[in-house]
Amino acid sequence: MQEIIIIGYGKMAKAIIEGIYHNFKIKVVGRDKNRLRLLRNEFPKIEIEKLKNIDINNKNILLAVKPYALKEVSKKLNGKAKVVISILAGVKIEKIKEVIEANSIVRVMPNIGASYNQSMTTITGDLTYRDEVIDICNSFGKSLWLNSEKELDIATAIAGSGPAYLAIIMEALIDGGVRMGLKREEASEITKGLFEGFAKVAINHHPTVIKESVMSPSGTTAEGCFVLEKSNIRATFIEAVEKAYQKALSIT
Repeated sequence: MQEIIIIGYGKMAKAIIEGIYHNFKIKVVGRDKNRLRLLRNEFPKIEIEKLKNIDINNKNILLAVKPYALKEVSKKLNGKAKVVISILAGVKIEKIKEVIEANSIVRVMPNIGASYNQSMTTITGDLTYRDEVIDICNSFGKSLWLNSEKELDIATAIAGSGPAYLAIIMEALIDGGVRMGLKREEASEITKGLFEGFAKVAINHHPTVIKESVMSPSGTTAEGCFVLEKSNIRATFIEAVEKAYQKALSIT
């Protein structure tokens, strides 16, 4: 069984642990002993270790700290890693190379779906352990190798941030149902069912085909779509992706 040392214990690290828990030997490293113990209570098979003189020599490292903490954390890592897998949004490979020794460094951008083995994860970087990294990422969802860090930063603005955008849509639909007279529990259940079914349809059909199959002449869907188009919903989402991408570029 492969071993992965996860540096950090935030929400995304935890989501990945939930996805790979049964397929990998996991050690989690962090600064706070209490948070490490709480994590082990939830996942009894993991090992935990305080962040202090950690041996990373020839190990698989998943770097899951805050970008601003990279330099300080790197001082506690000893040796030359086999591969460093970084989920630090916006932090370039060259920046990681400056502070951590490794045979190979790749950047990956999972999303919160990892906890249900449903992450859409994008990957780029050194090709040496490409297949190995893809296998790791496929263990908690689907993955796609991209050819450049620019592409990965753009993908971050879609797949990484996307769950928040979709959550806003979900909340709005629920609130719309409540406004029209549904109980919140009913509106919530209907909307959850909508998202669950749509995910399966979207995999197999182009968005235009889906829209056209639902929108009949002078119908309710046509009326609703008119309101959305009048509100520039497409331009708003396109701008959201643009701004998120620009934010990723500004992270140092």
